Amino acid sequence: MTARKTAIVTGSTSGIGLASARRLGAAGYNLVLNSFTDASEDRALAESLAAEFGVEALYVAADMSKGEDARRLVRDAADAFGAVHVLVNNAGVQHVSPIESFPVNQWDRIIAINLTSAFHTTAVALPIMREAGFGRIVNIASAHGLRASVNKSAYVAAKHGIVGLSKTTALETAGQGITCNAVCPGFVLTPLVETQIEDLMAQKGLDRETVVAEHVLRKQPSKEFATVDQIAGTVAFLCSDDAAQITGTTVSVDGGWTAQ
Repeated sequence: MTARKTAIVTGSTSGIGLASARRLGAAGYNLVLNSFTDASEDRALAESLAAEFGVEALYVAADMSKGEDARRLVRDAADAFGAVHVLVNNAGVQHVSPIESFPVNQWDRIIAINLTSAFHTTAVALPIMREAGFGRIVNIASAHGLRASVNKSAYVAAKHGIVGLSKTTALETAGQGITCNAVCPGFVLTPLVETQIEDLMAQKGLDRETVVAEHVLRKQPSKEFATVDQIAGTVAFLCSDDAAQITGTTVSVDGGWTAQ
């Protein structure tokens, strides 16, 4: 058992998840990193963050498409550190296709990883947080949790769902020292978005600059990507004492997208 608070970040070996883990490590949290890959690099990353920030860090392999894996992740974290104080549900995947041709296996995978995993982790974490008298749950949603786009039915449905789950969690924990909020990024230059850019370049025969300007950032009035560090800073703020009365809401980091 440790006197430090402990933070779990799902899908935390790259992108927003890794940036959030780094920011929480810098704030003094012990860290539980997660991915499904279970590679030596994953464990090395945990060791590296522990050394950099002077905290303890544990890597736990868990496939967020499987409910029992998601629940085990939280149990393993609590067993290792004695409690769980912060849960960042970040794991996410994407697939783009019209509804009538959307592959059923992709629909099931996206809903499971982007939405249902957060239900499972939250369900296990809440009693642990109540016992500790402190909890911060931050769900990484999306501007697509507030707006829709064509050909992204599963992603939009999942992200709208995560916003609703965040609100319900907040109501069920109000007054208990626990908060739950959803961060809604616009386009962030992550590996997932980079893949989308490359796919659009191939489909439309356009160069990268044109795809980014005309197809990716078209809805983002700032015409700039949000950065993983900006999202991580928002996550860290929502985990702080200054955010103790912020619960059940969404925080958009989207260059003005949802202001339209």
